[in-house]
Amino acid sequence: MAKILRDEDLVGSALMPIAIDALEAAFLARAGNRLISPPRHHVSFPDRGNLVFTVGGLIDETPIAGFRVYDTFNGAEHTQIVAVWSADSARLEGVILGERLGTLRTSAIGGLAVRHLSAPDARNVGIIGSGAQARTQLAAAAAVRNLDRARVYSRDDTNRKVFAREMQHALGLDVEPVDSASKAVDDADIVICATTSQTPVIHSGDLKPGVHVTTVGPKTLQGYELGLDVADAADRDGFFRTGTGLCFAVFPHRLRQR
Repeated sequence: MAKILRDEDLVGSALMPIAIDALEAAFLARAGNRLISPPRHHVSFPDRGNLVFTVGGLIDETPIAGFRVYDTFNGAEHTQIVAVWSADSARLEGVILGERLGTLRTSAIGGLAVRHLSAPDARNVGIIGSGAQARTQLAAAAAVRNLDRARVYSRDDTNRKVFAREMQHALGLDVEPVDSASKAVDDADIVICATTSQTPVIHSGDLKPGVHVTTVGPKTLQGYELGLDVADAADRDGFFRTGTGLCFAVFPHRLRQR
């Protein structure tokens, strides 16, 4: 009988390294033409939102196929469904219900980018934002780098203090709440932006040369959380791009020496 997992089954620090390795295998499969990943399909419900379907799988020694469906409706709850089959036996291997797998996947892509694009001796992290993605992106960075310290800024003083306390306990890492974005990213080797801001929260002048930047928040013509000068200053050979739904992630690598 197929396994059915829920959000409460996808907790614990051991999952993040597994997720990062799985994403790395998927990217390598894509490079080797072994990954099936057609464009996602949107089904619109007027004045309500969309159901969005992603379908794909791996053509490998043990081929798998599956789909994910999530909604963009204006409700408080957004339960995703992920189902995976064996493409050899047609056996339904498992179903996952909830939101956590999507969050885990997005942050694992961030961890994969940190693994390959950040300096191997990166130790300090600056975080702007204190929500779910800020938490899991920091956990992903900690899974691939031996971090010493993190500083976090968000607009709400209470939220950033709670973030610092919880993440320090979860990761065994010194996490300090600070009262400005510039203080959070000052001297950081890795910067994580995970906000809803439609205007830039940092610019290239706030960042030291050699920094790795992960941005998870808005990146549209109408609004963006990073100053455009950050992309202008970045080493273009170090860009790492992937579509992650509403969290389209761009990972500028090392800023040129200024």
